[in-house]
Amino acid sequence: MGIAEAGDAATAELSKKLAESSSVVRDSQDLEVSQKHAARVPWWSYIWDYDPGRSHEERVFLQKLDIFLITMLSLGYFIKNLDQTNISNAFVSGMKEELAMNGNEINLIDTAWTVGYVIGQIPSQIILTKVRPSVWVPSCELVWTVLTFSLAAAKTSNHVIAIRFFVGLAESAFYPAAHTILGSWYKPSELGKRACVFHASSAAASMFSGYLQAGVYKGLNGVSGMPGWKWLFIMDGIISLPICVAGYFLLPDLPENTRAFYITNDDRDLAQKRMVSVGRAPRGKLGWSAFKRIFGRWHIYLLSILYIVFINLGPSSSVNPMALWLKTTGHSVSQINIIPTASYAVQLVLTVLFAIVSDAIRHRARIMSISTVLGGFVALVLAVWNIPDALKWFAFLLQRASVPYGPLSMSWANEICGRDAEERAVVIGVMNSLGYAFNAWVPLLTYPQVDAPTFRKGFIFTTVAFAAQAGITATVAFMYKRDQRRGRDEGRLRNEEESETVRAAGELREV
Repeated sequence: MGIAEAGDAATAELSKKLAESSSVVRDSQDLEVSQKHAARVPWWSYIWDYDPGRSHEERVFLQKLDIFLITMLSLGYFIKNLDQTNISNAFVSGMKEELAMNGNEINLIDTAWTVGYVIGQIPSQIILTKVRPSVWVPSCELVWTVLTFSLAAAKTSNHVIAIRFFVGLAESAFYPAAHTILGSWYKPSELGKRACVFHASSAAASMFSGYLQAGVYKGLNGVSGMPGWKWLFIMDGIISLPICVAGYFLLPDLPENTRAFYITNDDRDLAQKRMVSVGRAPRGKLGWSAFKRIFGRWHIYLLSILYIVFINLGPSSSVNPMALWLKTTGHSVSQINIIPTASYAVQLVLTVLFAIVSDAIRHRARIMSISTVLGGFVALVLAVWNIPDALKWFAFLLQRASVPYGPLSMSWANEICGRDAEERAVVIGVMNSLGYAFNAWVPLLTYPQVDAPTFRKGFIFTTVAFAAQAGITATVAFMYKRDQRRGRDEGRLRNEEESETVRAAGELREV
């Protein structure tokens, strides 16, 4: 009798689990059928994510999240890149001559920034697992804004080098933290577009910096006895300050600890359920066992190599080959600052377009490979150099078509490591940190200022690096598919084992 009762209990429990599983499958199938037979879908479904199964509450929640979170991350990345790009604009607008930067000083300035950026990456990501993002991220923004103001007081290139080291240290927190936050709120079908919209603000910042420097040089050059390039740093700081302060109030932290005024208790519960539904784990303790787990998987190694290659494809941020080429061809200061912004416009459009397509087809590697092919074409053309001017202009304008690869690779890392929150945070931090650790010295060898404007060895190196990028992208795609296939096989085996247990329990009950 006891055996029969045990068999009944086991049968009932497992039958309940199978029924729940079947119900989920049926619901999913019903949703797919309803989508296929829907008479009409809104036109914007081809541009933005569209899910007819979303409740009204979830749609309102996502709208609020997009308005506040994406806006704040975009503005934060805008000012980060504005403060980063201004060195390049200032350099070709009088700083080079006034500070006697006739050697490779601009490369050393970039190296100092990169060293600070690398040193701060992983500690910042660890701090992010302990401190609220709404406190840590705006505080770092505030520090680099104050340091940007101080660049206007620089008297020598050594002053600029020292200040840029600390700017890099403060800015190191933002990019990996932003991707960690995005991956904590959005599903895979939603993540790519948001990551790339946020990343596109870097192109907008680079464009704006060119226009700003052209305007400042024309309107403020000589005012109060200061040259236009110093006024650029002051204007950058004025623009950045209110954005830093707003971050303390508008960044929503994470679903499990948010206290943002626009996130209700129901929103918080919904956010956590959404992440559970896609296997995205909440934060846990980052201890020795977590590090053993993280470094025991292939993710951190291959994804880090992938990002190292991406970050080091071209010159450092302060060396703009197109601007330096224009400077040698006799263009005015305004033209040197404005004309290269066209390449950033191409970057902005392609970043958003590639994001939309990659979310729609749910295959990051294919879209990332398009970016790789375009970048490889540009590098090959410029490596030849002695080409018709029209082709050279075309190549320079297309040179930033390779940049959308970066945010898509971060979205991919969020998905690959999605089931382990600690791994997500550490892997994203290590990827960015190692990428810029190499960037501290690789551009010194490949794109030294003294090689301007031809940069022959630099463009040859970049052509080879794009081939390497294609190879590592294919390798990561293969490993990720293998893991997904194994996961599906394991799930099918578990279902078969549960079914067999139910059958055995039924037979036992009959006995």
